[in-house]
Amino acid sequence: MAKITTSKLLKMKQNGEKISTITAYDASFAKLFDQAGIHAILIGDSLGMVLQGNDDTLPVTVEDMAYHTRCVKAGVENTLIISDLSFMSYATKEQAFENATKLMQAGASIVKMEGGSWLVDTIKGLVERGIPVCGHLGLTPQSVNVFGGFKVQGREQAQAQAMIEEAKALEAAGIQVLVLECIPESLGKAISEAVSVPTIGIGAGRHTDGQILVMHDALGISCSYMPKFSRNFLKDTGDIKQAIELYIDEVANGNFPGEDHIFS
Repeated sequence: MAKITTSKLLKMKQNGEKISTITAYDASFAKLFDQAGIHAILIGDSLGMVLQGNDDTLPVTVEDMAYHTRCVKAGVENTLIISDLSFMSYATKEQAFENATKLMQAGASIVKMEGGSWLVDTIKGLVERGIPVCGHLGLTPQSVNVFGGFKVQGREQAQAQAMIEEAKALEAAGIQVLVLECIPESLGKAISEAVSVPTIGIGAGRHTDGQILVMHDALGISCSYMPKFSRNFLKDTGDIKQAIELYIDEVANGNFPGEDHIFS
């Protein structure tokens, strides 16, 4: 597989090819996923929950993210590396510039930020300084206390329309990829059609340009529960590499997510 870049992901969207993405946090799993042919790996602040055992992602620090980004980078040859900016690490433009630099120097190809139009100036500044940005709308886990829990977003018409406008604003600011989490399938489709950048869904339905799963969910080893939008691919194969290859194939063929994995 040739090296994956943001330009490659854009071309995949334009050609109607589905993008497969998964989280990873260390070199060994990253190497396995890279060899399986995954298009992108996200070093997610989900590590706060699946690795550190916290109730949410808020305790994760930039230092945590940089450490795990370095680990993943050591195992990857071709896969695009996306790294999360952690909670309150981009509250101001200056913080975003400093902390995004740390993640890029640790090995990230692009940094991910949760939030809408309030991030426009920050995104413009990062892109102008050579740092690509992945946006994140819908259920943004760093705002879990504002939402009152991990809840599906965008079910009301006004909220859905506002999210579409925010997606357009993020694209205009310069994002190159957009993650959509826990939104109705119809909204995932509408946003994917409204922007030209690739959309990567997690609980956002079947019409986004790609899918992302937390590796612990995709391998059936999560300690708490299996989200509605997830599937245990290891159960179907009995082998980790084959499980990820199956995940990639099922996304590419449009078989995952299925009817049982979507929000209406």
